[in-house]
Amino acid sequence: MTDGDYEDVTQYDLEADDEEKLLLGHNECTFIWANKEGWPVGVIMSYVWRKGSFWLTATSQRARMHAVRRDPRCCIVVTSTGSPMPRNKAITYKGICTLHDSREMKDWFYPELAAALQPDSEDGQQRFAQFLDSPRRLVMQVEPTQRIGYDGAKMRKATTEWIMNNT
Repeated sequence: MTDGDYEDVTQYDLEADDEEKLLLGHNECTFIWANKEGWPVGVIMSYVWRKGSFWLTATSQRARMHAVRRDPRCCIVVTSTGSPMPRNKAITYKGICTLHDSREMKDWFYPELAAALQPDSEDGQQRFAQFLDSPRRLVMQVEPTQRIGYDGAKMRKATTEWIMNNT
């Protein structure tokens, strides 16, 4: 811990290479938006990280789709829990959500998401991509505008060192 300041967790930022490994090695996030009353609401969603953006999908009648049409500001949280990464790593992004309905975007995205969710089954990927291609489904692109990274291993190491030196 820097100068014994246990409350300043900014010093435990996630390194860029670990961040990229986490984003590419995982496919589940918490997507958070504001409802009509301004309350934050979140759900767990599948995603792929490509081209510097998060890509997700939902049907147009979902509350989150109405909400991001009204206010495209949102938040995405990814943790290492359930991923191949060591535990206690997390990244939070504020971002802007754009909804896409073009055939070109859907033809690119559905196979990408299907491959991420079913990496061991080409047949399963094709079936899932077809399943996704429903009339009201939209592709969501979240472009990050700010990030907050956290590496619990760094904090654990600093805490252990502090305890050893101060007890």
